[in-house]
Amino acid sequence: MRKLLIALLALALPLHAESRRPNLVLIVVDDLGYGDIGPFGSTKNRTPHLDRLAAEGAKLTSFYAAPSCTASRAQTITGSYAQRVSLPRVLFPASPIGLSADEPTIASVLKSAGYASIAIGKWHLGDHPDYLPTARGFDSWFGLPYSNDMYLRPGREERHRFSPPLPLVRDAEVIETVSPEQQSRLTERYTDAALHFIRTNKEHPFLLYLAHTAVHTPIHPGEKFRGKSNNGRFGDWVEEVDWSVGRILDTLRETSLDRDTLLVFTSDNGPWLTQGSDGGEAGPLRGGKGGTYEGGVRVPTLAWWPGKIPAGRSIGAIAANFDLLPTFAELADATLPESPPIDGKSLAPLLLGQTDESPRDTHYYYAGDQLQAVRSGPWKLALVRQNEATGKPHPDASKPFSPTLYHLEDDIGETTDLAGEHPDIVARLQKLAGRAAADLGATRPGPGVRPPGRIKLPAGLWLPGHGPTEEELKLHHQGKPLSDLKPGDTLISRHAPQIARKTLAIKITVAPEAPDGIILAQGGTAAGYALHLHQGVPVFTVRDSDKTVSIRAGRKPDRVPFALEAKLEADGTLTLAIDGEPAARGQAPGLISRQPAEDFALGHDNGRPVADYQGAGPFRGALTGLEITTTDPS
Repeated sequence: MRKLLIALLALALPLHAESRRPNLVLIVVDDLGYGDIGPFGSTKNRTPHLDRLAAEGAKLTSFYAAPSCTASRAQTITGSYAQRVSLPRVLFPASPIGLSADEPTIASVLKSAGYASIAIGKWHLGDHPDYLPTARGFDSWFGLPYSNDMYLRPGREERHRFSPPLPLVRDAEVIETVSPEQQSRLTERYTDAALHFIRTNKEHPFLLYLAHTAVHTPIHPGEKFRGKSNNGRFGDWVEEVDWSVGRILDTLRETSLDRDTLLVFTSDNGPWLTQGSDGGEAGPLRGGKGGTYEGGVRVPTLAWWPGKIPAGRSIGAIAANFDLLPTFAELADATLPESPPIDGKSLAPLLLGQTDESPRDTHYYYAGDQLQAVRSGPWKLALVRQNEATGKPHPDASKPFSPTLYHLEDDIGETTDLAGEHPDIVARLQKLAGRAAADLGATRPGPGVRPPGRIKLPAGLWLPGHGPTEEELKLHHQGKPLSDLKPGDTLISRHAPQIARKTLAIKITVAPEAPDGIILAQGGTAAGYALHLHQGVPVFTVRDSDKTVSIRAGRKPDRVPFALEAKLEADGTLTLAIDGEPAARGQAPGLISRQPAEDFALGHDNGRPVADYQGAGPFRGALTGLEITTTDPS
């Protein structure tokens, strides 16, 4: 009898192992470029664990994210284009919007199938407690609510009541604030939390979502890795991420979970090229973070599942981060809700080697609300001039634009326009773009777009007892008339002048006590405008994407106070007048195409700088009579 029982158990064990639903590990690195790891051609950064991951698993060489942090994470978590869930732009601290509770998430879908789950690291889908991971299906969370550069800078204390220090959160409670120096321990702390979760949940299937703060600037590698790479501090942090992956792989092997686990490694967008040596590389691809050239949205991606994913495979089929939710759901035998619909398709047959074909042939490239390009098979059609996101003017900025066609298999660097040779393909891709425009929109939200979550009094995340009072929040969010603002005051984006695709006329009376100072600013490094004084001379700057134009008055004002008037006309003409007399004229490419997410600030710039202020700081003196007029030229 005993021998019979042993025999039956021996037969049952393989059946149990075969039937176990896989653990799912998703590792997302922040701003890691296509050319920043060994499997995708990097010779600067040593990534032995990722090299092994690729050798034992598969590379996905046409895997797409979105151009920026929030949009990409929205796609990963919801299985839909960021436009569909109304999160196409970067969210900032104390955001009034976030991921809607009506959207299915990768965690809520797997929870219905009995999966334990944890989110570790950067979230960036809203920082109100109602928007956090534990309110969106995850059992627990440990990490930062947004990017590691979104904290109050020295000299900007005038806004401290409404700009929380960088908060480290467990579940929904701030447990500490993170100084720049303390960021060097984040990768290690995240990794330790991931290993603890794996060991604690090894007896049943789990979802581990590890979203690293690395390698987003400011760069803070751990002490053990600082100065050890051959590629400066950026390389140090890439190599620490590789170490973290190695720790996770070792733990999966030690717990005998390796053959029961699918691990996907990817990035949220391309490299931040404007950060120089701190910004990474796109390898053979053109462009970077913030743009829809391939370098901005095609990201290095690896998939590993020993015994299931054929080793050493390179997959060139179109895939995207919003395909991960339905992929995980199929492998976990979880049921996708019928409503609301999602955009992703399961990649399971592709990953497991059952097919070489993508479940979808078409991919749409959005930046904000704008549909910029469409891909079908190897063909990519740019519908508008794409942003290279290098911080420099586009090389063709002065030339008229017409739709541009690239064959990505032959021309991965998007160097040769073939539109003239293939008008039939251009027409076919334009028809595909029309379908997306009719659903998600082409320049503004379409009928298929669903609303985000929204709250009335966003406060941000603070240590207990440190945040603003409810009365302070009410006053802050009600806003003030422009005429009542004083130097140092701000208006949050929804109360600020609405400037997208509108002409702009600014009038203000200026009485400076110093030759240098910021008069006003609205926006940041993506879009906006600013007035400042440099050596007593007024300067007017307009910024839109990678195009920044400044005009400088030809003289100092003859008297103090003086009346300053700045205009942006419908054709892009910029003018400055002092006391009613013309003082400068210039030409921008056009109107500002998007509404800045940043505040309007009088007498300072409280966000990423709109202009090169050449050392100018907060304004000293009086600013009165402010009027800002915007008109819709259409």
